Amino acid sequence: MVRPYNKPMAQSPLGFDLPDSAATEALGAALARSFSSAGAGAGAGAIVHLRGELGSGKTTCARSMLHALGVTAPVRSPTYTLVDTYSVLGLTYVHVDLYRVQTTTEVEELGLRDMTGPGYLMLVEWPEKGGAAVPRADLHLQLLYAGEARAARLNAGSGVGAAWLDKLVLDTSLSMYVSNLT
Repeated sequence: MVRPYNKPMAQSPLGFDLPDSAATEALGAALARSFSSAGAGAGAGAIVHLRGELGSGKTTCARSMLHALGVTAPVRSPTYTLVDTYSVLGLTYVHVDLYRVQTTTEVEELGLRDMTGPGYLMLVEWPEKGGAAVPRADLHLQLLYAGEARAARLNAGSGVGAAWLDKLVLDTSLSMYVSNLT
């Protein structure tokens, strides 16, 4: 069970131990559920920055999240297309992978800022490669190697992200993976 906290989650990172890809997928599905239930996030739109080394689970988490949000199409890493979009019930989900970009000009040419706001959820892998051309994150998700397993650390970047994390801690399906709430 997730223990209660005394301060908003926006003030503290939320950590999860992810022993296998099923745990990473569970995190993605829980993020989708909490996004859908956090009225501010779903209505206002949101941007998630996914950081981590190659193979740390960024795409696995994004794929699970998008499938849980209703995307039925195959979700692959947009490493070569750079941007993939999916529309479900009037919402647009944008999956971005900036691993191969070389300059912020390349990122600006993608028109990412035109794919933000109400009705949009943007998941950006490798946001650090895009510098200031990448829209500001509402939620930061860092995936790390932890021996043979992985770990995830989430931080809010805005009020929308804080509301999202407040809903996420209520999802009891993740209780076995919680590593910290401080």
